[in-house]
Amino acid sequence: MNLASVRIITDDVDRLAGFYELVTGNPASRPAPVFAEFRTDAGTLAIASPVTVTSLGERAPHAGTNRSLIVEFQVDDVDAEFARLRDGLDDVVLEPTTMPWGNRSTIFADPDGNLVNLFSRPA
Repeated sequence: MNLASVRIITDDVDRLAGFYELVTGNPASRPAPVFAEFRTDAGTLAIASPVTVTSLGERAPHAGTNRSLIVEFQVDDVDAEFARLRDGLDDVVLEPTTMPWGNRSTIFADPDGNLVNLFSRPA
């Protein structure tokens, strides 16, 4: 079994896709106006409108309410990525820091409040 994707439900697919285009440095694939995705070798980050989950009824995810998930991207140089992104970030939670377990990390919030961690492992 392989993890295929993580999907974020948002009320503004264009805004969130634009944010993750800035973060990843890659354009989103947009097969429909209500859906965007970023494919990597490890899996896919999908961004979708609430209309994509209406069949789930009252169990459907609600946009902008996540308080339990961190989207993580492994990068070569956390400090360089943070410097590249800094002016486009509205909510920096953790400036580049070496964690007690050795990873170098920076954490910020996307426009919907989801946390994003850019990290590198120790050499």
